[in-house]
Amino acid sequence: MALLPIVRFPDPRLREPTVEVTVFDADLARLIEDMAETMYAANGAGLAAIQVGVHQRIFIVEGGAAGGSENDPPVVFINPTIEWLSDETEENDEGCLSFPGIYVPVKRSLRARLRAFDVHGKAFIAEGEGLYARAMQHENDHLINRLLIDYVGPIKRQMIRRKLERDAEEGIEYPAQE
Repeated sequence: MALLPIVRFPDPRLREPTVEVTVFDADLARLIEDMAETMYAANGAGLAAIQVGVHQRIFIVEGGAAGGSENDPPVVFINPTIEWLSDETEENDEGCLSFPGIYVPVKRSLRARLRAFDVHGKAFIAEGEGLYARAMQHENDHLINRLLIDYVGPIKRQMIRRKLERDAEEGIEYPAQE
């Protein structure tokens, strides 16, 4: 397994289209293992493949965030589609590994149901609430090029862009996300 570099905003790769996974093989399994190692090393609750420069429709959600124990493996979502979102919503601050040190309020459905494939190509349906629903929606946003910055107004968007550009120029390293 290997740690992968996380693509950080304003890198334009975060806005490139993602493509369906068509081959479920050892290379795919290795990518997902590397994504998991990267997510855990950064203390993230989820990670989309596009965040590590791979433009495939893949994301993972940490086992504890998915309603299991923190020792459970991450739930793998390949070629996911949102089947249903509850009408009940909640606004909470969200962070993102591609936006280190930035937190913005995002309104999300309290419950979600997604259809996807696992690493072996087997179809499944995941239904979750609370943090799990939020994580599934957040990571799925990456696959359709919707970013955390898209949830704020133009002034805050400009402030976030400037801060992250300045931090990158100065080589500032961030501690792991909470």
